[in-house]
Amino acid sequence: MQYRLNRRTFLKGTGTTLALPLLEAMRPPAHAAAESPAAPTRLAFVFFPNGVIQPAWKPTEAGTGYALSQTLAPLAPHRADFNIFTGLTQDNGRAKGDGAGDHARCAASFLTGAHPVKTDGADIRVGMSVDQVAAAEIGHRTPLPSLELGIERGRNAGNCDSGYSCAYSSNVSWKTPTTPMAKEIHPRAVFERLFGDGARNRARRDQYRQSILDLVSEDARRLQQQLGTTDRRKVEEYFTSVRELEQRIQRTADRQAVPVPEFDAPEGRPEDLTEHIRLMYDVLVLAFQTDTTRIATFMLANAGSNRSYTMVGVNDGHHQLSHHGNDKEKTDKIQKIDQYLVEQFGYFLDKLKSVQEGEHTLLDNSLVLYGSGLGDGNRHTHHDLPILLAGKAGGRVQTGRHVAYPENTPMNNLFLSLLDYSGANIEKIGDSSGRLTQLEG
Repeated sequence: MQYRLNRRTFLKGTGTTLALPLLEAMRPPAHAAAESPAAPTRLAFVFFPNGVIQPAWKPTEAGTGYALSQTLAPLAPHRADFNIFTGLTQDNGRAKGDGAGDHARCAASFLTGAHPVKTDGADIRVGMSVDQVAAAEIGHRTPLPSLELGIERGRNAGNCDSGYSCAYSSNVSWKTPTTPMAKEIHPRAVFERLFGDGARNRARRDQYRQSILDLVSEDARRLQQQLGTTDRRKVEEYFTSVRELEQRIQRTADRQAVPVPEFDAPEGRPEDLTEHIRLMYDVLVLAFQTDTTRIATFMLANAGSNRSYTMVGVNDGHHQLSHHGNDKEKTDKIQKIDQYLVEQFGYFLDKLKSVQEGEHTLLDNSLVLYGSGLGDGNRHTHHDLPILLAGKAGGRVQTGRHVAYPENTPMNNLFLSLLDYSGANIEKIGDSSGRLTQLEG
């Protein structure tokens, strides 16, 4: 008789548990396959600030035969795994008689479709974001209902953009209209949240430089003896990825233990931006792979971020450059930033695609939205947003296309469809007017 495992099996050690990836031993017998549920659909929402240089982003043709634009060229290896959407709008990101503050509004409305209240930073009210709508419906099925990640530290008090609270610029995930979900910016803290058990065990592991795998080694040894060849190899590959990520995080922590003159960065945050972004993508892959959560948001920077991107030769601030006035030197620099962030997203797709889940990959079984709440940062437009959706929801979404929707189609119509694929039963979110068509061809 074939050895069977429950999908929610954990390896256990002293004060520690470690989730496992989907194994063949967790699948039902062949005769019951027709009755077995499909792999869960994971939802991720990746936000970047300040819009894009539209001519370098937007394809000129619709359908499957479109040519990849300059900015999206790094995603060529994944062309068959994503769709580009144009024509989508977040109308409530626009000024509704309250003047400036488009950067704050673009982040606050990005996943909510609601217009934030402007009270000189004193009070906050916007709406419930799509990720938290999904978490309320299906979050009970996983150890963590949702995961909120970021690169830049934010704050929820004070005035950050023309009378709008800093909470709007710092968050895209909102549990309630007045409660933002604070993002975690330290890779080690995210990893410990996924796999650790509080400060006491973290301190012990740090003291002895132990891997979480050491703490569950006895349970792992017993499990390996009962698994087939394919599952043993899959578990070994998973353990390798966990250990490599631990080592990378530890190396980052070790580097930061050495004082760096005139460098101001919060403790535990990697110095190198590329390493930081990729570590966050890595822990997100592990979170999805182990079914620790099925819902996540990731802010690559806060709204209106003025970070420079020296790794691609851009020393000027991002937000400052976004007000380029069509100056070619400035637009070329913005395009370099746009393409750099797309390259990092391509790394994320690589990692998702490398994880096999039965006949599909983790990317196949996910829906990952990548986009900004501004279309053109120079003009502060909230229509024709740069939106890309990767993944196939287990084969239900047809990919490899540029889908051009009518101008001012509510982006929340897309969110309603994503909620359907995730298993959440919702009739309306924000300013939605119905489901988005053409996702299935």
